[in-house]
Amino acid sequence: MSDNVSSGSESPTRAFTVETDATATYWRKGPQDTLPPPDMMGPYMRNHPVPVEAVDGRKAWIIGSGIAGLAAAFYMIRDGRMKGEDITILDTMDIAGGSLDGAGNAEEGYIVRGGREMNWNYDNFWDLFQDVPALELPAGFSVLDEYRQVNDNDPNYSKSRLMHQQGKIRDFATLGLSKSHQWELIRLLLRRKEDLDDITIEAYFSESFFETNFWYLWRSMFAFENWQSLLEMKLYMHRFLDAIDGMADMSTLVFPKYNQYDSFVVPLARLLQDKGVKIQFNTRVHDVDLQIRGDEKTVTGLRALVDGQETTIPVHPNDLVFALTGSMTEGTAYGDMDTVPVLERGLHEPGEESDWTLWRNLARKSPVFGRPDKFYGDVKGSMWESATLTCRPSPFVDKLKELSVNDPYSGKTVTGGVITFTDSNWVLSFTCNRQPHFPTQPDEVLVIWVYALLMDKEGNYVKKPMPACTGREILAELCYHLGIVEQLDAIALNTKVRLALMPYITAQFMPRAAGDRPHVVPEGCTNLGLLGQFVETSNDIIFTMESSVRTARIAVYTLLKLPKQVPDISPTQYDIRTIFKAARAINNGEPFPGERLLHRLLDKTYFSHILPPLPKKEEADGDDFGNDLSGLFGKGSEALHKITDWLEKFRANLGWKRT
Repeated sequence: MSDNVSSGSESPTRAFTVETDATATYWRKGPQDTLPPPDMMGPYMRNHPVPVEAVDGRKAWIIGSGIAGLAAAFYMIRDGRMKGEDITILDTMDIAGGSLDGAGNAEEGYIVRGGREMNWNYDNFWDLFQDVPALELPAGFSVLDEYRQVNDNDPNYSKSRLMHQQGKIRDFATLGLSKSHQWELIRLLLRRKEDLDDITIEAYFSESFFETNFWYLWRSMFAFENWQSLLEMKLYMHRFLDAIDGMADMSTLVFPKYNQYDSFVVPLARLLQDKGVKIQFNTRVHDVDLQIRGDEKTVTGLRALVDGQETTIPVHPNDLVFALTGSMTEGTAYGDMDTVPVLERGLHEPGEESDWTLWRNLARKSPVFGRPDKFYGDVKGSMWESATLTCRPSPFVDKLKELSVNDPYSGKTVTGGVITFTDSNWVLSFTCNRQPHFPTQPDEVLVIWVYALLMDKEGNYVKKPMPACTGREILAELCYHLGIVEQLDAIALNTKVRLALMPYITAQFMPRAAGDRPHVVPEGCTNLGLLGQFVETSNDIIFTMESSVRTARIAVYTLLKLPKQVPDISPTQYDIRTIFKAARAINNGEPFPGERLLHRLLDKTYFSHILPPLPKKEEADGDDFGNDLSGLFGKGSEALHKITDWLEKFRANLGWKRT
């Protein structure tokens, strides 16, 4: 019997394991296995569950109006059949969206603290947004429809992904991995998750690995630091295994038309408010009243500052509470063209007025709520800075045109993702997404996003660490790496820079062990679910909108006892085609060991299409096949002769001869 169904339950309301885990056990079909495999996607999973328990009269309180909180409200309405007016979202800020932000104007300068790279396998995210009315398309179309229209007609790719030597494009045609580097990656894929607690990336890989194209592409695309979690890197490799062959030129990615606030928050918040959901701003929930009876933990009240006044919001035991743990963008310090951002958070303690306080107070009540200090306790290890450039025509825009796939003013893909300077002391990157980046942005204005990973190194041109620089100095460092620093004055005259220094932006990547992050619904909790980037899921990664939506969906289905599963991450990691093409990509585009043998074995069979095509120079060259076998078994070996003879007999039995 599959682990997805509780054994011994034969009633129509049999218990469901809401959060499935494809790695937990072997799944097979039997008469009692009415549920699909744990990672099955597709229309069969689109069923609307019939609620087991009544929802009328129940209230829901959601702490945080980021994508996780908005998604929780959405799933309570769509799948839980709750009334929107029974749902209240509480937020510290005065605008919805959390870390999905985007603001400003052309005169003062626009600002986005971060960007969002997405792919096709964000299955929970697309499940949500296929039911959210589109931002701009007519009634009847969804945000997903809008997204597909943009990306189907404007493919994403980069022609300048890596740069060096002040304006020169560095060859990124291959991942640049030696055989020993390749084996390091393969061994990591094979390692058990349970064996990687508190191990850092730099403790595992060889020093030379960190100078490969692969690492520059990987770290700048996903924002990994050498000292962060090896376990999280492994999980990323499994989730994006199907995308590794498109990682170099970023053709594996899809991007929204506008910034993430306008693209996602605006249409989703509009839908929820139309359904009656209330969003209460200027409300910082810093603690909960928790009634503990044996193993059961029930929230009975929320302690909050509402417009600066201490308040207790009563919670009935039958009501629901969904809370964000931690925050990537909490404590952001801002700067501009002439102002350096100044952090107001300690390097090891965020203070009682931070958005970490709720999680800290929960953790003091029970170990099931995890150890937040593992994530917020080292700002130097989790901090990086971004800059948003508001640009009018200048020599910078002229240089941008040289590096872009399409004219920046065309409305189509521009750089196709970040361009990274591999010889930058800061590991500086910048990107220009489709323009306009904001719906009301003037035609002659471009919005550029810049970020760097290393905060303790002096710049190559500006001899300061990035956090000590003004916007003008960061612009100078960027122009230096583009080879146009001599035109800085003309560029600065037509450019506005706004800065965001974020102390916890990669806190979720810090080394961790089992128990450091709480489960979405911690053990014993009867009416409390935890959301966001600092909770434990079976196999999914963090630092994505998909993981935020997944945690919300798990929490809603679990607390409402809905008979519906949240599938594990896409099963493409197990697809033999994915494994083959990933092996080819990791081998720098060359046939991997044994691949030619597989071509000989499957040539002219129904399954020949699962293999990447051999290089054209090899199509009629039998020596490469022999060399591949020799490499596997050794020249002149008995095994080599046996496998060759067996292959010839196999092909003869299929009715054709070797050509």
